[in-house]
Amino acid sequence: MKFVIKHEIRGRIRVQILQGRMSIEQADTLQYYFNAKPYAISVKVRERLSEIVIHYDGDRETVVHDLQTFSYAKAEVPESYIQNSGRALNSEYWEKLMTRVIMRAGNCLFLPAGVRAVITSVKSVKYIWKGICTLAARKIEVPVLDATAIGVSIIRSDFDTAGSVMFLLGIGEILEEWTHKKSVGDLARSMSLNISKVWLVSDGQEVLVPTNTIQKSDLVRVHMGNVIPFDGEVTDGEAMVNQASLTGESVPAEKTAGATVYAGTVVEEGEITIRVKETGGSSKFDKIVTMIEESEKLKSSLEGKAEHLADTLVPYSLLGTGLTWLITRNATKALSILMVDFSCALKLAMPISVLSAIREANMYDITVKGGKYLEAMAEADTIVFDKTGTLTKAQPTVVDVVAFNDMTSDELLRIAACLEEHFPHSMAKAVVDAAKKKHLVHEELHSKVEYIVAHGISTTLEDKMGDKKAIIGSAHFVFEDESCTIPAGKQELFDSLPPEYSHLYLAIDGKLAAVICIQDPLREEARDVIASLKEAGISKVVMMTGDSERTAKAIAALAGVDEYYSEVLPEDKASFVEKEKAEGRKVIMIGDGINDSPALSAANVGIAISDGAELAREIADVTIGADNLYEVVTLKLISNHLMERIHWNYRTIVGFNAGLIALGVLGVLPPATSALLHNTSTLLISLKSMQNLLPE
Repeated sequence: MKFVIKHEIRGRIRVQILQGRMSIEQADTLQYYFNAKPYAISVKVRERLSEIVIHYDGDRETVVHDLQTFSYAKAEVPESYIQNSGRALNSEYWEKLMTRVIMRAGNCLFLPAGVRAVITSVKSVKYIWKGICTLAARKIEVPVLDATAIGVSIIRSDFDTAGSVMFLLGIGEILEEWTHKKSVGDLARSMSLNISKVWLVSDGQEVLVPTNTIQKSDLVRVHMGNVIPFDGEVTDGEAMVNQASLTGESVPAEKTAGATVYAGTVVEEGEITIRVKETGGSSKFDKIVTMIEESEKLKSSLEGKAEHLADTLVPYSLLGTGLTWLITRNATKALSILMVDFSCALKLAMPISVLSAIREANMYDITVKGGKYLEAMAEADTIVFDKTGTLTKAQPTVVDVVAFNDMTSDELLRIAACLEEHFPHSMAKAVVDAAKKKHLVHEELHSKVEYIVAHGISTTLEDKMGDKKAIIGSAHFVFEDESCTIPAGKQELFDSLPPEYSHLYLAIDGKLAAVICIQDPLREEARDVIASLKEAGISKVVMMTGDSERTAKAIAALAGVDEYYSEVLPEDKASFVEKEKAEGRKVIMIGDGINDSPALSAANVGIAISDGAELAREIADVTIGADNLYEVVTLKLISNHLMERIHWNYRTIVGFNAGLIALGVLGVLPPATSALLHNTSTLLISLKSMQNLLPE
């Protein structure tokens, strides 16, 4: 590719692509290609200028070389990425906005007054008809006020005022629609499937393969707690499937052989094998967009109050107009009230504020599934943290495998990884990663795996001497629930296990076979995050974990939480959240595992870690990235600032428009000026509401 470097500083390069007009598809291809590079921090492609700006961390020559060798034809980009990137939407609405402004300027500068009057009269029909339809439905709402203002101006032959009102209303409609669709698109993209590998059933065996290798009619097995990656038909197995993301149903649906399942839904219990019907990702994206647009989740109570207040004020505006005319017999003063109303700004600024906040959160890798969760986040005073993978590192690591039988540590780790790889949890991932690092490749040597939530995994190992039951999980599960024993002569070894590590226990045939020691250190930022949350308005910080009292106490002291609870079950976490809510507290729950799902559902705001269990992410109201807990603080600050902005909008809209009405009634401002100032203020408040809440 031919290009010219326009500007460059260390870690940033701006390049002009030497070609004709860059198409939207080319811009998306360029964006996807360089975003995927390991050195890319951020990439921005401006198709109108044929420019690309790359912020990178690494060798400059590598970036330049990739630019030189890049080819649109050779770059592989998923079709769903181009279809759903949002770039075409932005281009469409930018052109709409510019067209509207240019047409208005051209009409005012070049058309005679008579022609402008005819055009204005024709355009007014749409607004007047909408007002009539609203009245016919026995409603006195904003369209009635708009129609009255425009209609009275036309009757008085004040075509300039009518034209200005319609122009500003049109600009407002474009901005509102653009912001809404962009925010919904950003939210849907972040909620779309991001599954890299699936279990392909081939010759009776499960093989972990990349998602993009799956073809139509392939058989894919989905285990408990995992997202169903494709639309398909169940061929084997039985499961309870959470379909809330598509249907809104809170109760899981039972799926057996012959049933249809959909991409993006989650297996809560059981496991199923599906025959793939549809492998494309765009259908899932479209379903999510529809779900978001139809869902009342998108609206906070403050948005609802704003809309209700806006409609409630319309009759008073009309009544004020009538009373002013009756008292003063001055049509100009009466029209000044009609030209100014509170409802336009209230209805426009509030939703834009909320949607812009959702978009801004998405910029920080935070997915918020609705405006009401931002409001709840701002009001929250209690936060409950799960420990493993949340307060502690998102990637715990295996530091030792202590054998309690005559098998080698590597062989025991291989068996443990064979079991754990089927289930999404940070501890399980640590075991699987440790086996990979040692190149402990294995075949499936066990029968169907059963996952017992918050306890462990049970299966049967195939052995030459006969099948043996194997279990892996917590001490409570292995020793109390399953009554396994420590081999003779190994008690001293068991007692000397290092206390600073978390432990996973592997038992075979009723006897302890190995203890896997996992380092699960506190995140470096955890203590500062908790302190920042308290500064932002959180008064109570709680940690809950299934770990032992010893481990929980140590982590709680390091993190600086107010309370901690150890050896808790999923129902214990949910019960605690419900108890706090019953005491009048607003509760945030943050976790990453299947066992956190009940508490995430119970909380006012449930926050899931992005690389945790799919079920947790599905149920949660908010998803944050796994790299940095500061995103929780960021979300709290965005929510707090959003509420401040909404209250500021209320005060500004009411104060400014009340002032305009007073000046109009006193005869200081003519109706045209009042209308211009009112609509300009509405536009400015809406534009301000689109700005980011946090400083750069």
